[in-house]
Amino acid sequence: MKRKLLGLVLSVAMVATMLTGCGGASSTSSSANAGKVGVAMPTKDLQRWNQDGSNMEAQLKEAGYEVDLQYASNDIATQVSQIENMINSGCKLLVIASIDGDSLGTVLEQAKEKDIPVIAYDRLIMNSDAVSYYATFDNYMVGTKQGEYIKEKLDLDNAAGPFNIEITTGDPGDNNARYFYGGAMDVLRPYIESGKLVVKSGQIDFETVATANWSTETAQARMDAIISANYADGTKLDACLCSNDSTALGVENSLEANYTGEWPIITGQDCDIANVKNMIAGKQSMSIFKDTRTLASKVVEMVDAIMKGGEAPVNDTETYDNGTGVIPSYLCEPVFADTSNYKELLIDSGYYKESDLQ
Repeated sequence: MKRKLLGLVLSVAMVATMLTGCGGASSTSSSANAGKVGVAMPTKDLQRWNQDGSNMEAQLKEAGYEVDLQYASNDIATQVSQIENMINSGCKLLVIASIDGDSLGTVLEQAKEKDIPVIAYDRLIMNSDAVSYYATFDNYMVGTKQGEYIKEKLDLDNAAGPFNIEITTGDPGDNNARYFYGGAMDVLRPYIESGKLVVKSGQIDFETVATANWSTETAQARMDAIISANYADGTKLDACLCSNDSTALGVENSLEANYTGEWPIITGQDCDIANVKNMIAGKQSMSIFKDTRTLASKVVEMVDAIMKGGEAPVNDTETYDNGTGVIPSYLCEPVFADTSNYKELLIDSGYYKESDLQ
């Protein structure tokens, strides 16, 4: 009888071990069979990357994959090391949101040598022929929507003007920042050239208006200087083109502390909680909403197709050249949120709870 009981205990233990596998209690036998996917995210400092990572991890696990999700604290060396560990620990595919698009060529050579496909996630990895696919939102469209919002709200085609505008874009090492800037400036530049829009600081070109690491503090410090030099005498600021919410928050913090006039039109991107609260309070006009659940779902679809020996679905084979050739891409369409529709987009969809925004 004791031997039978012992055998039963051992059998249960063996089954438990088989179910948990080497990935720990969260892994399942189906995930072990489906394969291991490495997901490299740049940082936890921005709200959006936490959402991207958690959405990706949840949907990949639901699809039966084991997931190695890593955040690199915006440190390039850390991200390189994390990717190297993913390659050497049995990952069959890599999904990478790079810190710096030009920094991963050497480590991705190791992935290429082991025939590990790479999906660049939301930030294009540059100058590496190891990149198989790119998944993102239509970044140029993000910029055009921001520019068109300013154009419409200032009624630039009909109003006399001139109107004062200042420009803040993102990290120069993030390829997306140039698309955001380019899309917006293609809308607004004709009005700048005609004099209807005036950039009193004179800071217009990408390198001058870029913000390292998309830092709120850096954007705030730059805006402090702009206000001090150009708007401290009561000159009205009519619009601030900000490429994302972390830079918009810096601009808003600076305006709160230094500007006494009517709040300008301010654009943003990502619908971060702090910025949606500012939108509700009348301090930010709009934010581009990129539902990371949508992008995560598409990436899981791409992963599934590749892991089963097929080709990933794409809808763009012309736009994104990373220096080694055009990378087949899937572009999701962004929308903008403002006070007229944020409840429908953000609360009714389940992206946030109403209590999150109070």
